[in-house]
Amino acid sequence: QVQLVESGGGLVQAGGSLRLSCAASGGTFSIYAMGWFRQAPGKEREFVAAIKWNGRSTYYADSVKGRFTISRDNAKNTVYLQMNNLQPEDTAVYYCAADPGGWGTRDQYEYEYWGQGTQVTVSS
Repeated sequence: QVQLVESGGGLVQAGGSLRLSCAASGGTFSIYAMGWFRQAPGKEREFVAAIKWNGRSTYYADSVKGRFTISRDNAKNTVYLQMNNLQPEDTAVYYCAADPGGWGTRDQYEYEYWGQGTQVTVSS
């Protein structure tokens, strides 16, 4: 059983930056693809970014491309989401998730393990 714990959320002004972290335990982190998803109030959960098990491929939602960067450190069992130029529409609970398939996907139903989420609030 894999446990995922997100951290790094908070309140930031528009144009600011945050870095989210997701620490994994209880499984073989290095073989999992990892993804970040978010859910804003009243909206469905949506894909943000994903990274292949070896870090060599990354995928982004169009809405964050060029502003967010996903990365991973397999030695630390941690995946990161660097978020720059944050905008009010980025306000949401951000979740990390692990996909045992390893290749990375935008489909949330491919992810088997989920963290509890961390709140990101961007003020205008």
